[in-house]
Amino acid sequence: MSDLPAAAAEHLRAPDLEALRPPFSTHKPRILILYGSLREVSYSRFLAHEARRLLEHFGCEVRVYDPKGLPLPDEVPASHAKVQELRELSEWSEGQVWVSPERHGAMTGIMKAQIDWIPLAIGSVRPTQGKTLAVMEVSGGSQSFNAVNQMRVLGHWMRMLTIPNQSSVAKAYQEFDADGRMKPSSFYDRVVDVCEELVKFTLLTRDASAYLTDRYSERKEKAADLEKRTSLKSI
Repeated sequence: MSDLPAAAAEHLRAPDLEALRPPFSTHKPRILILYGSLREVSYSRFLAHEARRLLEHFGCEVRVYDPKGLPLPDEVPASHAKVQELRELSEWSEGQVWVSPERHGAMTGIMKAQIDWIPLAIGSVRPTQGKTLAVMEVSGGSQSFNAVNQMRVLGHWMRMLTIPNQSSVAKAYQEFDADGRMKPSSFYDRVVDVCEELVKFTLLTRDASAYLTDRYSERKEKAADLEKRTSLKSI
């Protein structure tokens, strides 16, 4: 340790190959889908349900959260029924899909409000840490990546494992039929790619997620807190 004088040796751990390859769980991957629009004709909702159908085909158990009736963050206590529903679904999930329209060059406030209601931490538990995430957007004009890029930043902030692929559907009004089903196109093919990749990453990481997100700094901090609590000097 002479070459690492700033490190606490007792908290340094080399990667454990066994921990990285735990036995696979056999239950269906649990995926939560959020979408960012309340419009009656909502292309983000249509896209969310296309993703749901694909994920169910790939063997997932999927829940789609309806944001209608969700208050603005901090407008009501967290005990509000819609907030509790969202938080319980987020805790239940092993992976998530966020689908937002692009409005004024950004994700919608409806999308952001849902993410803001999901806490970064509850006590010592981080509800989204280690869960997988896929991001998609729809836009009324030419293809853009503003909303998916912003959601990637939020996914990172929520300590989620955001998959490399993403979907951005341009001129969405042309890409769905009168029944709200997505037409065959390269845009649809990318949605399939994203859903397939999310399932693979979720299966690969869900059983090792606690180990993957186990951090030196947090181990060191927890040990310091424990020592403080148990030290005679603190009594």
